[in-house]
Amino acid sequence: MKADETLDCYGLMCPMPIFKTSGKIRDIEVGKVLEVIATDEGIKKDIASWCGTTGNELLGIQEDGGEIHVFIRRLK
Repeated sequence: MKADETLDCYGLMCPMPIFKTSGKIRDIEVGKVLEVIATDEGIKKDIASWCGTTGNELLGIQEDGGEIHVFIRRLK
């Protein structure tokens, strides 16, 4: 999946990946895609809840060798 921006949260534990995602999403234009790279398994559940609360679109989650790649489209 192609992202317009990438946020590296490698090695960060909950709640930091969500906290940093919340800040970074404000820096990109509406309609653009943010890729978050994390290692904390909790992000898979947390990001879905966060997207539902904030009105952003969770496009997908991919796992690759211990890295979790989350793709979010900014809608608001």
